[in-house]
Order: sequence, then C-alpha cells, then structure tokens
Amino acid sequence: MNGDDSEPGEIQEVDMQAQAETIRTVFSDPTNFNVKHPLYSPWTLWFDSPATKGRNLPQTPMTSFPQTPIPATPGAAAAQGWMEDIKRVITFDSVEEFWGLYHNIVQPSLLPQKANYYLFKEGIIPAWEDDANKLGGKWSIQLPRDKNRAAVDKMWLYTMLAAIGETFDPLLASEEGESPTSLITGVILSTRPQFFRISIWTRSAPSGADDDKLRERIEAIGKHFKVSVLGYQDSQRLAGALATEVEFLSHKDSEKKGKQAKKIIV
Repeated sequence: MNGDDSEPGEIQEVDMQAQAETIRTVFSDPTNFNVKHPLYSPWTLWFDSPATKGRNLPQTPMTSFPQTPIPATPGAAAAQGWMEDIKRVITFDSVEEFWGLYHNIVQPSLLPQKANYYLFKEGIIPAWEDDANKLGGKWSIQLPRDKNRAAVDKMWLYTMLAAIGETFDPLLASEEGESPTSLITGVILSTRPQFFRISIWTRSAPSGADDDKLRERIEAIGKHFKVSVLGYQDSQRLAGALATEVEFLSHKDSEKKGKQAKKIIV
C-alpha cells in the first residue's frame, strides 16, 4: 500500500528543491559533504622539502592532514633511504576529496626551493625501486622558474586532473571490452632554485624494435601531456636556457650519461 494519496502507477512529482537542499558537496561543507564521485583508482599525495628532512612535517603545505605511515612493501624496503624524508600526506578516491585536498595545500609557485609533490596511485611509492615503476620511465619538462611562476600552478593542476581522470593513456578510452592496465603510476612536481619540473611516471618503457606498439602508446601520452595538459602547440620547440623539451627517458637510461641515454621527444 502506498504511503501517500497517489493512485497505483501514478508518476510522483519530485521536489527537486528539497532534494538539492540535502546535498552537501566539498565546496559547501569541506568536512561533512555527502556527495562523492568515485575515481577509477585511489591516489596518495606525498611531499618533501628541506624543512621535512629528518623531522615531522612542519606547519607548511599540509597542516590540515594527518600523516599516515609508509606501507611496508618490497619497494619501500628497497628505497628505505630515499623514502625516509618523504611524507605520506593523504589518500583519496573521489573527485570531492581531491578538490578538498587541492584547496588546502600550497600552490607550486609558493613552495620553497627543493620541494616536491608526488601524486601516485595508492600502493605505489614514488621510487624507482617499486615494482610498478622499476621497468618504466618518465615524461618530463623543465621550465625556467622566473618565467613560469604564473603558469606552473595551472600546469600542475591540469597534470593532476589528467592523472586521476585517466586521460593520459589513450588506450584506456579506445580499447573495447575489458580495459587494459593504465601505464600511468604517478606524477611529480619539483621546485628548484632556477626551474620547475613536472614529470609523469609510467610502468613500462620501450626497449627495442619489438616495442613499437608500446612506443606508440608512450608517445601518445607525451603528446597529450604537451598539447592538452601544458597547452603548447604540437610542433612548438621549447628548449632554451634552463628549459627542456617534453621528453621521455626510461628509469634505466636515467642512470646513464651522455649519448647512451635514449630519449623520446615530442
């Protein structure tokens, strides 16, 4: 029996205004919101700077968030020295939680020199030694600090949005049936005395002629990064004083010097 005066089968009028008044997003209530749009994967933000080395996180970028311990994974054990000074800030799995985080951290243009933001998929630490990273590489661009201070905040925001929205890897959107594993493991923003660097880490890297399909997929990520995320023209050349092109290098080749390293440039 219906709990109102309507006839069986009658379409009920919905009071949209009343429903809207019960919806609380992160923008209206940063701590008690009740609407969440899930992401494809949970993500974790990490942070380090000279001020965090060898001590607890000070009153700087992330004072609103409790720190959580680094997970005891084989990668973390191998990278123990590297990870000692990196602080795991927070893990999130929804659009609303991302924006709540974003509005409570310091923008890259205001970070101290030698600071780094690391945004990686949950369960992956921002180190080459992690199983998800050790066979991969990174797309990166280095930009002079003084000339790009006004633009780097937007570039980093768009990089994070492309990562958590899974738009970097074109195969994810074009493949029919079961989705393949994303090549993206994380993104990094680094501030240095004279430049900013933004990087996108991948779980695989082409190593020879037999990797044509992988190379094509990696190049598509780089082109998307350059054109759609950073806003440059496809054919635009960027290298100059303190600057680099948008270039890919495997983690193994990063350890090599000079001409031995094989870069992919878009």
